Amino acid sequence: MSKEIIIRSNSSAVDFALLKDGKLIELHKQNDGNKFNVGDIFLAKTKKTISGLNAAFVNVGYEKDAFLHYHDLGPRILSLIKFIKGVSAGKIKKFSLDKFPFETEIDKEGSISDVVSPNQPLLVQIIKEPISTKGPRISSELSFAGRYLVLVPFSNRISISQKIESREEKSRLKRLVQSIKPKGFGVIVRTVAKDQKVAELDKDLQNLHAQWIELCKKIQGSESPLKLQSELNRSSSILRDIFNDSFTGIYVNQKSMYSEIKDYLDQIAPKKQSIV
Repeated sequence: MSKEIIIRSNSSAVDFALLKDGKLIELHKQNDGNKFNVGDIFLAKTKKTISGLNAAFVNVGYEKDAFLHYHDLGPRILSLIKFIKGVSAGKIKKFSLDKFPFETEIDKEGSISDVVSPNQPLLVQIIKEPISTKGPRISSELSFAGRYLVLVPFSNRISISQKIESREEKSRLKRLVQSIKPKGFGVIVRTVAKDQKVAELDKDLQNLHAQWIELCKKIQGSESPLKLQSELNRSSSILRDIFNDSFTGIYVNQKSMYSEIKDYLDQIAPKKQSIV
C-alpha cells in the first residue's frame, strides 16, 4: 500500500492532500497570514464578563475580542492565575511546577464572574480561529502537543489514546509516562506512541517541558496582549499529527517548504527523510 502527502503552497494558501494507493482520502486547506492559529498561546487580558453567557471577552490583540466560556477555563484556573501573578511580579523564578502548591479546583457549574474579573491577566490558547465577525475561541486549559505526547500544565492526569486497543500496551505506556512525567503536569499519550521506547517518549516530553519553560520566561515584565508561543507551521503540524512509518512519499512544490519538512522529519523520523 502506498501512502502519500501532497502539499501545494501559493501566496495565499497551503493545500494538503492525503492519498492511499493513489486515491484521495483527505483534503485540507490553510490560508496563510493568519496570526491567530489553533494552538497559539497568548498572554491576554480580560475585558469583561457576561453572566448571561457565563463567559468572558478577552483581548488577545485581534480586532474582535476572543470568547472564553466558563467550561474552557479548566479546573485548575485558580492555580494558573496565581502562577501568572507570581511570575509577572518576579516572585516565581523556577517554572517547573514540582513545588508549586495547586489551588482548589473550580466548581464545574460555577460562575465565570467568581473566577475572573475585568483586566485580569490570563494565559490562553486558541481553540478555534476567528471567522468573519467573530473573534477566536480560547481556553485557559493549556496543552503542548508533541510527536508522541501532549503535555498539560497544572494537572497530574495521564490519558492514553482510545485508538490504542491493547490493554497491555496501554498499561506499559502508562507506567513509562508515570516514571518520566514532571510533577505538576498531566500527559496525553497519542496513538503514534504505540510500541515506542521510553527514550523516544522521554525526548518528546523534555522538548515539551522546555517549551513551557521558554514560554514562562517571556511573561515577566511583559504587557498583554502578547503572543508567547506559535503553533508549528502548518506543514510540520500536519506531519506531527498524521505521519507514521507507513508513508511512502511526501511531495511539495516549494523549495523552502521542502527544506522545512526535511528538517522536521530529521527530528521525528530521520530515516524517512528520503521520501520527501
